[in-house]
Amino acid sequence: MLAIHNLHWANLYQSLNDKGYAHIPAVLSQEECEKLRKLYDEENLYRSVINMQRYRFGKGEYKYFSYPLPPAIQKLRETIYSPLATLANEWMQKLSIDIQFPSSHHEFIERCHAVAQLRPTPLILRYESGGFNTLHQDLYGDVYFPFQVVFVLSQHGKEYEGGELVLTEQIPRAQSKAEVVRPNQGDALIFTTNFRPVKGTRGYYRAAMRHGVSEVKSGIRYALGIIFHDAK
Repeated sequence: MLAIHNLHWANLYQSLNDKGYAHIPAVLSQEECEKLRKLYDEENLYRSVINMQRYRFGKGEYKYFSYPLPPAIQKLRETIYSPLATLANEWMQKLSIDIQFPSSHHEFIERCHAVAQLRPTPLILRYESGGFNTLHQDLYGDVYFPFQVVFVLSQHGKEYEGGELVLTEQIPRAQSKAEVVRPNQGDALIFTTNFRPVKGTRGYYRAAMRHGVSEVKSGIRYALGIIFHDAK
């Protein structure tokens, strides 16, 4: 697993500021991806299984881990949070939002639990041919962290076709802008949970963002989602 502190955080901050997302290649090895995929069939690890068609979220299935999280996932959640908290606080300041995120993930989770957001949110997603995920935001309660991360666990062009990550940005009084990203196996994508600050003529304003997955044309696509806040 790529050491989080070795990442070029200045470049990642710039991408998040400019586009609302940042692509990090080769965070996980093929072996690590395969180990994480095998967790999908270990039913005792999960608190909830969601059939996406049932709720009209798309077509596919995802599973929320229960506490305690598997050690590798707990480590990812804790170590990626801290450098992102620095940028999150800069965003809150730019937008004049009176929120300050603690530097440690443990302290942030205590804040979630204080308002009855007790359920863990890291999840593994599985899409077969025809599967997709509609555009959405993963908020889950009043307390939420401005960023989340997805790790692609399958190789595009080898194990599946289609299934690109789609992000849209809605600027006030303008049409939505879409970005389509096709990460390789082991790549990570950090993106905003809700909005990003955009500088206008009268200061910064919020540009709302949503994300989803385009239709998988063939094969099976797995991904690991790391959401930093807990859910009600």
